[in-house]
Amino acid sequence: MPYQVVYVKDKHTKLFIPGPTEVRKEIIDAMNEWMFGHRSPTMTDLFTTIVEDTKKFLDTNNHVIILSASGTLFMESTVMELVDDSVLCSTCGSFSQRHADIAERLGKDVDRLEYEWGKAVKPEDVREALEKKDYDAFTCVMNETSTGIRNPLDEIGEVLEDFPDTMFIVDAISALGGDYIDIESCGIDAIFTSVQKAFAMPPGLAVCVVSDEAYQRSQETDAGAWYAGFKRNIDYYKKKGQTHCTPAISLMLAYREQMKHMLEEGHKARSDRHKEMAEYTQKWALEHLDMFPEKGYWSQTVSTIKNTRGLNIEELRQTINKDYDMLFSNGYGSKLKEKTFRIGHMGDHTLGDVKALTDAIEDVAGL
Repeated sequence: MPYQVVYVKDKHTKLFIPGPTEVRKEIIDAMNEWMFGHRSPTMTDLFTTIVEDTKKFLDTNNHVIILSASGTLFMESTVMELVDDSVLCSTCGSFSQRHADIAERLGKDVDRLEYEWGKAVKPEDVREALEKKDYDAFTCVMNETSTGIRNPLDEIGEVLEDFPDTMFIVDAISALGGDYIDIESCGIDAIFTSVQKAFAMPPGLAVCVVSDEAYQRSQETDAGAWYAGFKRNIDYYKKKGQTHCTPAISLMLAYREQMKHMLEEGHKARSDRHKEMAEYTQKWALEHLDMFPEKGYWSQTVSTIKNTRGLNIEELRQTINKDYDMLFSNGYGSKLKEKTFRIGHMGDHTLGDVKALTDAIEDVAGL
């Protein structure tokens, strides 16, 4: 019988999976408020606070859209808003492939710049592809959650500077908030995330940062998105300071509380803490097993570790969950399950938290 984690109401299992990640109790408690109208001044105050705090935290003057949804919503809407005909999608794992699949489903002319799972997108390959054909947009994942690859967005952004008519779309779902990125200097037109990853909030909200150029492009589109349309959301925010459809108010209360903590820590300091956890985990992996991703492109928020010792990963997960109240992830999908496992060191975890997990793995696995 396949192993399943059983959750007991009062049992707290500390999550080291690559999302949802651990959420502090005070953030959960922030949701426990009476409801109020989503067209009230209270809602305006709440929503404008979280939007403007997000801009401040990310050091951006670009537009910010926050919607009740999975981050996959913005995989879809960025294509609908910014791609009229053709799009170049770089793929290096499951989630970057999903973006390409969505674009094809929407009827776009999709070319894939494909990489073997575990390999990173190379700027020189992007340049070569863009020189051969005109594209409305180029998509790239910042942090491929399935493989633990971190793509070199700074260098890729430099390439895109030479192709100003090609919109630069970035999936940063498992990176933003845990890995510093200067959105404007990289020339990113649309970058999106989900709050249950490095933001360390409960699942259910998605965030997209949109450049002025992308906002203008979205107004020229014949068949853009409705719910997650850039113009509709940005214009409504400018006019009303609210969302154009009913929001998940309780989650936004949690967002407001967590953003206070994130602002206090600061974008770069938060990134530095994630880097410290990542470097420790990578060093530990090399000592006992091996890293799966290409060297030099290791994620700062999730480590995908190669199972070089033939460990029974599901059994290991079950024991650690039962005896230590901690949970990490098996490898992603049929390609990587049991061949790898993943440790999510993102959100509000500390180096001490990660060390406690690796110590538990050593004890149970006899490393």
